[in-house]
Amino acid sequence: MSSAKILVVDDDLNICELLRLYLEKEGYTVVIANDGVTAVTTFQEESPDLVLLDIMLPRLDGWQVCREIRKFSDNPIIMLTAKGEVFDKVLGLELGADDYVVKPFDTKEIIARVKAVLRRAAKNPVDEIKEVHYDKLSINLTNYELKVNGKQIDTPPKEMELIFHLAKNPNRVFTRDQLLDEVWGFDYYGDSRTVDVHVKRLREKLEGVSDKWELRTVWGVGYKFETKD
Repeated sequence: MSSAKILVVDDDLNICELLRLYLEKEGYTVVIANDGVTAVTTFQEESPDLVLLDIMLPRLDGWQVCREIRKFSDNPIIMLTAKGEVFDKVLGLELGADDYVVKPFDTKEIIARVKAVLRRAAKNPVDEIKEVHYDKLSINLTNYELKVNGKQIDTPPKEMELIFHLAKNPNRVFTRDQLLDEVWGFDYYGDSRTVDVHVKRLREKLEGVSDKWELRTVWGVGYKFETKD
């Protein structure tokens, strides 16, 4: 049984109560918010371990809620929505969501995904310092700080996790699917353009910083963080 706290955000009271019933049966503590503004304030007050977040919400939609939460927390977010289009999935992932479930959903699937996302989050102990250094570049995933020439660069969480994952495995080529699985943390079915978007944004921050390393495209395969002697 788990003692994790989960924030359920949905304006459908029946869905909220259904999720509460199943999650509490699994031993989770559940708090509920029925609109976007309340979701953000409840997150700040309750510090939940995970958020189940609907997209179509009154006052603030789920995308805006995700943006607000990501300004101060990296706790996992699973998006719940009736929309299944690739565009919506890509947008949710780009904003920092950890998983994505389309309504109508099976409650067993929700529970399985909650457990999987929480397991992944638990694999990264808080006291473990995760940092890599290269010429004119410092990536600290413990504090989520990216520094170029000693200057901190504002970088969203998923971009930080992506560049850290590549840089801690220098010269190793990753396919887009591998990066989605290992950085986003789940097997994402559909368009993998979200990886390209994140790499493009990272390149804008890192292009030309040093001639000793490079974020490279391996055509037809994927990406790698290449170091040069």
